[in-house]
Amino acid sequence: MGQIFSHPATIIVVILLIVLLFGAPKLPGMARIFKTEVEGLKNDSKKDPREKDGEEVVTAEVVDNGKDGKTETK
Repeated sequence: MGQIFSHPATIIVVILLIVLLFGAPKLPGMARIFKTEVEGLKNDSKKDPREKDGEEVVTAEVVDNGKDGKTETK
């Protein structure tokens, strides 16, 4: 991907295509939305994934004892 944008002309063409597709008035709003989404992702990554809304989440592990719920008869 680095080779695609290595030439300044390609960057200008991509910017012009974006402006033509979305229109100049919509771009600031899209930039604001993108900024808030990126900030939200950064804030979420700083949180402890085990905590949810201040509550501690308890994790458990399932242990297989080898019986599969069946009774053995001898």
